[in-house]
Amino acid sequence: MCITIKIFNTSPNPLPNYGTKGSSGMDLRAYLKNNITIHSMERKIIKTGLFIEIPKGYEGQIRPRSGLALTHGVTVLNDPGTIDSDYRGEIKILLLNLSNHPFIIENGNRIAQIIFYKYEKIEWDPRIN
Repeated sequence: MCITIKIFNTSPNPLPNYGTKGSSGMDLRAYLKNNITIHSMERKIIKTGLFIEIPKGYEGQIRPRSGLALTHGVTVLNDPGTIDSDYRGEIKILLLNLSNHPFIIENGNRIAQIIFYKYEKIEWDPRIN
């Protein structure tokens, strides 16, 4: 199944896309005017320049890229981060450097991935014990 999601890209970077036929996530890229350094045990918000309109009944999940975690010790702090269907702001990624070395992010670097999930709403059925 394929859903259509409206997207507005204010960056010069390409739109997120699937790297292979079997990929479940699309890479998100940093949109920076200047490089950002994340020092050891430091966290920073990184802009993507992307604004999306997720259909009701779906959410976007922000997840780390395994290559960044393995090679550099950099991960998404609130993994998975959720983008609700009614959020219309810029997608920003909260990164954390768990390594002992500074990590430099440049414009266009792939910093996270996004995966879309369908969900169901629930209603509580209160029970008295």
